[in-house]
Amino acid sequence: MGMIFEDLDAWKQARILVREVYVLCRDEKLGRDFGLRDQIQRASVSVMTNVAEGFERTGTQEKLHFYNIARASAGEVRSLLYVVEDNFPQIAHQSPTLRNAAIGTGKLISGLIASTQRRTAAKAAGIATLILLPISYLLSSIF
Repeated sequence: MGMIFEDLDAWKQARILVREVYVLCRDEKLGRDFGLRDQIQRASVSVMTNVAEGFERTGTQEKLHFYNIARASAGEVRSLLYVVEDNFPQIAHQSPTLRNAAIGTGKLISGLIASTQRRTAAKAAGIATLILLPISYLLSSIF
């Protein structure tokens, strides 16, 4: 069996981030700030689901598109955690740890993006080699 999105470290870390964001949102006061609570939960879920969706896409550009959305959503989570920190002093101490988790997840997604781009470049170089080798052979046999 080949690799599945659940094997990706980026997805695993995103799942942990989602869980921790949901734990944070169980705070009574934050829970009553429906807009902020819903936004940070949606952003964290977006990280996880876009990594999965990107992995499942077959086209490279599609993969990269979803991975980039996931990375941007990790940034959104980080930004929203500042709102939590600035407005909910009873749970402010949790924000730096969660921000670090979001940063780590974003870095893993950046690695996934870079890896996808390297594989694409290597594949393109391999195809070019397959095309050019027979041509160079023919040319060398003619001259």
